[in-house]
Amino acid sequence: MTVRQQVESDLLEQLMESQPSFLEQVVVDLIVQMGYGGSRKDAGEALGKSGDEGIDGIIKEDPLGLDVIYLQAKRWETTVGRPEIQKFAGALQGQRARKGIFITTSCFSSEAIEYVARIDMKIILIDGPRLAKLMFDHGIGVAKASTYEVKRIDSDYFSN
Repeated sequence: MTVRQQVESDLLEQLMESQPSFLEQVVVDLIVQMGYGGSRKDAGEALGKSGDEGIDGIIKEDPLGLDVIYLQAKRWETTVGRPEIQKFAGALQGQRARKGIFITTSCFSSEAIEYVARIDMKIILIDGPRLAKLMFDHGIGVAKASTYEVKRIDSDYFSN
């Protein structure tokens, strides 16, 4: 196992041990870090609470907030099936939204994947391994442990 694979595995383990509301904040932080909503502080918001109507967070897709992406985050160990994705699609329709991201710490069933490919609404599915990869790539939940220094000959030193 490579260092990266180990860190990604550890990230998922940490997410599974954290509170469900923490995953919702991680998801918002990640999507904002990926460039959605610009660099503004109010680019994203975790909403997850009772009565959230199936929406755990919102991201302003652009710095002006002309469009919004709705988020659903599930800290699960079991496979997320089509019924959960259909509920999310219904929640999006209730918001008159056309874009959503459904993120889980586990995986999606083939029926769930096929369902999002067939509907008009744009729903992106991010499973646990992809979530960990994105967190690693965008510096969410990780810190630099060491840096490799490369040296070259200082030609000015030897010019005399």
